[in-house]
Amino acid sequence: METEKNRTEKCREKVKKLFLSEPVRNEGRDPEFMRILQRFIFGEVSYTGSLDDRMRELVTLTVLAVVQALPQLKAHTAACLNIGASPLEVRETVYQCAPFIGFPKTLNAIAAMNEAFEERGISLPLEDAATVTEEDRFKKGLAAQTELYGDEIKQRYAGLPAEFSDAVPRFLTELCFGDFASRKGLVTKERELLTVVMLAAMGGTEVQVRSHVAGAMKAGNSREEVVCALVHAMPYMGIPRLFNALNSAREMLFEGM
Repeated sequence: METEKNRTEKCREKVKKLFLSEPVRNEGRDPEFMRILQRFIFGEVSYTGSLDDRMRELVTLTVLAVVQALPQLKAHTAACLNIGASPLEVRETVYQCAPFIGFPKTLNAIAAMNEAFEERGISLPLEDAATVTEEDRFKKGLAAQTELYGDEIKQRYAGLPAEFSDAVPRFLTELCFGDFASRKGLVTKERELLTVVMLAAMGGTEVQVRSHVAGAMKAGNSREEVVCALVHAMPYMGIPRLFNALNSAREMLFEGM
């Protein structure tokens, strides 16, 4: 009977699959640190839970965009391609960060992603993925938003001064749900799961994490998949932000709550 692989063997298997290379042994200036990092991420965390390698790497890309770890984002863009994710799926994962982390940080992430694409001989720009027009972006965005979140945002900000009571919720509807969430390349279930990870990685967004955990589950993600995505994000965003995210949605994610 085949014995279970230890984490060193699992790490070697995963690193070769993702990066087409061997894990660090004694190379470089900090080989001891890199051994700890690689064996933990690729020998333990990457084998915990149900998500496949494609979804795990999209989770990783999302966190790296949030924390602006651009050299690592470039490396993991290549890893996504190595395991069969399409350039469109990778691009949409990065693009949809914009309403949450802002356009400047998203542009930084896009630049790192595009460097990886160009090194692989992928022609840019990629095909258009928009499904809305100037005339219907609000209508389609509102339909997608209402299905998962109702009119909570509109009600919450109805008391803002003058035109802002309309503009603030409308901007969210048109930009987040119209311009981005409606795009081709990722399905709603995937986008919502990645949004939970994105918000957790930002920190200080526990109210939004809680709301989007509910939205992710309504979109078809199981409790286990949400927890798996957050745990997979943990090595990149840190343990405190994992705990904050889990605690913000305890009644949805913990058994017996």
